[in-house]
Amino acid sequence: MTFGEQASRDAARLQSQRICGQQSLRIASWGTALAIVTTVGLLLIPLRVLQLQESPSPQLTAEVAGNSSIRHTLVRRGDMLDRRGRLLATTSLGWRAFADPVEAEDPTLLGARLDEAIGIPAIDTDRALSGRLHRRYIPVSGILEPWQVERLRSEHIRGIGLEPRPIRHYPQALDAASLVGVVGFEHSGLAGLEHSMDGSLHPTSGRLQTIRDAKRRTMWIPPDGFDPGADGESIRLSIDLAIQRLAHMQLSNAVAEYGAAGGRVVVMDCRTGELLAAVDVNAGETNTDPRLRRNRCVTDPYEPGSTFKPFVWAAATQDGLADPDEVLQTPSNGPHRTSFGRRIRDAHYRGPTSWRMVLIKSLNSGMAIVAERMKRVRLRELITSLGFGQPTGCGLPGETGGIVTSERNWSAYTQTSVAMGHEIAVTPVQMARAFCVFACDGRMPTATTRARAAETPLLFVPVFEPEIASLTRRTMVRVMTEGTGKRAQSETYSMFGKSGTAQLPKAEGGGYHEDRYVSSFIAGAPADTPRIVIVCVIDDPDRSLGAWYGGSTAGPVVRDLVDGVLPYLGVSPDKGPETSRRDSPNG
Repeated sequence: MTFGEQASRDAARLQSQRICGQQSLRIASWGTALAIVTTVGLLLIPLRVLQLQESPSPQLTAEVAGNSSIRHTLVRRGDMLDRRGRLLATTSLGWRAFADPVEAEDPTLLGARLDEAIGIPAIDTDRALSGRLHRRYIPVSGILEPWQVERLRSEHIRGIGLEPRPIRHYPQALDAASLVGVVGFEHSGLAGLEHSMDGSLHPTSGRLQTIRDAKRRTMWIPPDGFDPGADGESIRLSIDLAIQRLAHMQLSNAVAEYGAAGGRVVVMDCRTGELLAAVDVNAGETNTDPRLRRNRCVTDPYEPGSTFKPFVWAAATQDGLADPDEVLQTPSNGPHRTSFGRRIRDAHYRGPTSWRMVLIKSLNSGMAIVAERMKRVRLRELITSLGFGQPTGCGLPGETGGIVTSERNWSAYTQTSVAMGHEIAVTPVQMARAFCVFACDGRMPTATTRARAAETPLLFVPVFEPEIASLTRRTMVRVMTEGTGKRAQSETYSMFGKSGTAQLPKAEGGGYHEDRYVSSFIAGAPADTPRIVIVCVIDDPDRSLGAWYGGSTAGPVVRDLVDGVLPYLGVSPDKGPETSRRDSPNG
């Protein structure tokens, strides 16, 4: 090989090596670039996913929303029971039909198909679907009958589905309608205890979120897509259905017998402040659903009349303004005149009478004489300490505080009026709670409609000294034997009580009707170891029937309730033969 040929070959080899090196360099460069691009792409994909999740575009949001559904899980409203566990309100499961026009073979025929299958008028279904054929859920019925549910399940009408719905039942609606009340839209409390206790009874709604494909088939449930919710709390009331029934029966009979406009009864456990019954009979209100009516035991105040006298009598005695045996110069044959010239009349004039007999015989003149000895601020403090002028907080909705004359408008006239139970308005629940002071050593319990648990501490407000409360109670025992409570005296249980007969205020123009009254009676029993306090109010009894005084109209109602309720509660009679019991409610 010549030198030229060798040089040529070497040059060719060098050229080839240079070309291979350039190619290798290009390959390495492209490989590096591809690796960088791939790495960046892999990093951008999760970032993009995160961006789409956190801040999706409106178009994407619309698409995702169409493939995601949220369904509320079924939860129950809490039951309402009386103190012995009887059902007053409960919830069961029912079914309602809904339409999905998109799934229907022919949406225009859904109305006819439903009419033929379960009798829902086709025109109602067509009206519900009108202009909404693009919707996927349209309710087309109320709660269905069992036979309708079975028919729809067997017919398999495309575009028609069934959904469970809660149904609220009131097994004892007639006996405690205005107390229990009713639920409204979406089972929210609308009236009565259903309304005032809605926060506890109302369930916590749950939810189920699903992601669906284009054919609306469930693909998956997000990790946080299911919340089971929680049923509402079941509440045991202090109300006893058997006592409520008995009270309703006795009061209804009295309202009819005396031609009254209505009446109210409250039965309270004086040891705990629990309401055992709260009955409102309104003879003039017949068209309203009883579950929607207000309960006038807490909403409508009335003038208590002479039933208010024991409170003033006890306060004046405790303050040393009058001794029970002090003889007051009450008139013999005409009205008493106060120091400012007001004429005070008594139903019967007795002449000079002891302070004790003033309460027993219910003498307005004697109350006015001692009321003038009492400072005005003291009488107002007494009213406040007994809870008048403010709601009791017992739990019944719409409760009012009654009416108490303001300090600014309190006059000498007011002072003597309040001592007789006038110029003050109270509710039956307020009166029952306040009267418990004479049964609980001068202490007033907290009123409640919830059954108290054994471990729940009892709260009392001290009002009178124990000795004064006992003295007043013993004096009111004599009211039952020597005073205005004779017709209300039980043959089985000793009672302490007081009657009241107040003129009915005019609805317009002020003043009082001369011949229309609010008759009331309040009592506790047994006298030595009180268990219950009962107040009865008879509104506007017909005078032409010959009975309008509290002792003769409301008194017998209280007596019959004492004779029926105490045996039911297991309290043994403390007077007379046991065979004289009457009207004991069935447990």
